[in-house]
Amino acid sequence: MIKEQKTLRDLAHARSGDKGRHANIGIIAKNSEAYEEIKKVLTEDVVKNYFKGISPSKVIRYELKNLLAFNFVLYDALGEGGTSSLRSDSQGKALGEALLHIRI
Repeated sequence: MIKEQKTLRDLAHARSGDKGRHANIGIIAKNSEAYEEIKKVLTEDVVKNYFKGISPSKVIRYELKNLLAFNFVLYDALGEGGTSSLRSDSQGKALGEALLHIRI
């Protein structure tokens, strides 16, 4: 029997935006079991590699266990920031949605 692989969307919701040149992605687990699974697999290195196309210089993960959530900050992922970048998503609004597609 082949086990079907899940995506992050099966376990969580996401919200994202910008902090100047840096992107901010909030991941909110659907329940405490999902939170624990996400904590194990969605590391800073995994997120940085997933977004290698936008070249974040580093990724920091903040754990918010009381909210069953994580906050990922992708440093230098938005060029010069929302007001001066020529990127199509200069404020990082689509990054949370993109991360929900990662297979876990």
